Amino acid sequence: MKKLFNYATPVLLCVLMFASNFLNTKLFNFGDNSFAVWFVLSFLCFATGWYILKTLGWRLGGKVIFAIIISVTFISVIMISMFMEYFSSSELLTENLILYSLRNITLGAMAFFGMSVSEILTLQRNLFVLEEKLKVFDEVAKDAKKEAELEIREAKVKAEKIINDAEATAKNTILKKERIEMELKEFIQAERELIKKYEEL
Repeated sequence: MKKLFNYATPVLLCVLMFASNFLNTKLFNFGDNSFAVWFVLSFLCFATGWYILKTLGWRLGGKVIFAIIISVTFISVIMISMFMEYFSSSELLTENLILYSLRNITLGAMAFFGMSVSEILTLQRNLFVLEEKLKVFDEVAKDAKKEAELEIREAKVKAEKIINDAEATAKNTILKKERIEMELKEFIQAERELIKKYEEL
């Protein structure tokens, strides 16, 4: 049901483009209000193009609008050729066929224009969002870099402390070893002297 509703806008565009054929004919003569009617038709075609982009997307919507332009122009040429007494005089039939075709092409171009404006605004909005995300990412990256530098400094300080502690422990161990060796030598020396004294007795 939603897909059928999405194609209601292209049908409306067909009706608007086809209705433009009846401006300033013997059937409907708008006279001084022709510009206002053209403006309204152009605006409505612009709005349908905008909505077609939202519902059908850029590629499919563009194909649909192009197909509408071709088909409505073809149908208009056939209709005007068959009912030329209502649309134009027979002497200027070729020129009028070109003018009526240009009407349809102009309104179709307005629909393309509506699609383009909508797409540009969407892309600009997406670009703005991406730029904001990039700014946030850069700030997070800077903060992470600062945190990493701080952690590296802390790790260096801790490593130096560990090295200093290890060196101090090693020095203490060496001093203890040397002291024990000295005490052992002194003890051995004292033992030797005692043994000598004992042997002399």
